[in-house]
Amino acid sequence: MTPIHYARCLGGIVKREALRWTQQRGRFFSALVRPLVWLAIFAAGFHFVLGVSIIPPYETYIPYEVYIAPGLLAMIQLFNGMQSSLSMVYDREMGSMKTLLVSPFPRWFLLTAKLLASVVVSVVQAYIFLAIAWFWEIDPPPLGYLSVLPALILSGLMLGALGLVLSSFIRQLENFAGVMNFVIFPMFFASSALYPLWRVKESSLTLYWICQANPFTHATELIRFALYGQMAPLSAGVVAGATLLFMILAVWGYDPGRGLLARRGGGGE
Repeated sequence: MTPIHYARCLGGIVKREALRWTQQRGRFFSALVRPLVWLAIFAAGFHFVLGVSIIPPYETYIPYEVYIAPGLLAMIQLFNGMQSSLSMVYDREMGSMKTLLVSPFPRWFLLTAKLLASVVVSVVQAYIFLAIAWFWEIDPPPLGYLSVLPALILSGLMLGALGLVLSSFIRQLENFAGVMNFVIFPMFFASSALYPLWRVKESSLTLYWICQANPFTHATELIRFALYGQMAPLSAGVVAGATLLFMILAVWGYDPGRGLLARRGGGGE
């Protein structure tokens, strides 16, 4: 196996994921409808109820719509990671990934290629959302549109890797919806996506520490600070560490000799 073979395999997986995203219009619109519903309805309803004090990285009082925008960007990546893992379950059983998993390519490379393809799609979706959110006067500094790119890539890698871990546990497509709901909603609501953590701390110290331990909180904060050209070292470290941990678990889960697939008779073999 030469580097050309690896590059060709990576390009094919990324191209296939991009074609799937463009051809499945329902997936494209659902990725935008969910955050836009929160922005247009939820944020409007709580505009005068949930006040947001001056907290970093903001230098003045901000509307509630501006506060939840980073969380909605992370939400797009979370759902994209879950949808990508759903396609992984399908492909592993009867699609192209079934063939690739028995190819000479290492499992870690195939999973990484699938993850990178998912991140490319999620980053494009995030920027489309930012373009639409401009009409709600969510307009970070011009430099923020560029500085947020590394944060979107890193958070997309973490949430996509989490999706790969979940896909290694799932035996049938019918079980996927329950697993998604069990993971997505607790991660989203027990985070700083919808409300500042200082408000959570005032009401429940236990919930505050749960939110602090939630990787999705740190993905949201990483995006929030990056939108304003600032760095969140703690959040960056947590997201990077979680990405590494999830990828190790995913590679282990897809290893037919040691992982979860071994318990199911080899998975794609």
